[in-house]
Amino acid sequence: MAEQAPAPAEDGTKLINLSEKLDKPYCYARNENASYPWGNLFIGDSRLGLQSDADEQLIIHLTFQEFVKVKSIKFTEWNNGANPDMNPVTVHIHVNRNNLGFEDIEDVDPAQSITLKSGDLNEISDAIDLYYVKFQRVKSLTFFIEDNGGADVTGIGGLQIMGKTTATTNMNDFKKQG
Repeated sequence: MAEQAPAPAEDGTKLINLSEKLDKPYCYARNENASYPWGNLFIGDSRLGLQSDADEQLIIHLTFQEFVKVKSIKFTEWNNGANPDMNPVTVHIHVNRNNLGFEDIEDVDPAQSITLKSGDLNEISDAIDLYYVKFQRVKSLTFFIEDNGGADVTGIGGLQIMGKTTATTNMNDFKKQG
């Protein structure tokens, strides 16, 4: 009986929350408050979200386990909006850029920049659609939070990244011949 070759890979057909596809050991945030780390963004409690440490700027680097297509993002406000001045305002999004730090991130053109209003961060607000063509083959996203509403530190209650998986070949599916 001949072995069958693995089925060809197919793109995901429905939008999913891509946080389940994060490769967490390779994700990090720069200038994060150790009491409120980046991992809190995905637990669903805005009181325990991510907070910056020394000033309002944050770099959040998220690596995925596989290539994905990102359609939209949704930031939610810190602690259900208890301190709106902590909300991020200017966010630059970089695709597939590794090891960006504060010393060089402003020298690199982002794939997209967004300006958030407080209404964009409400729990019930719609997600923000991204330039889909620029987010077709994403292995990592780097968010640079440039400023906030005027507070000393920035707070983000949660983050949703919506998109699809992309077709890739899993080399583990192939059997050694001979």
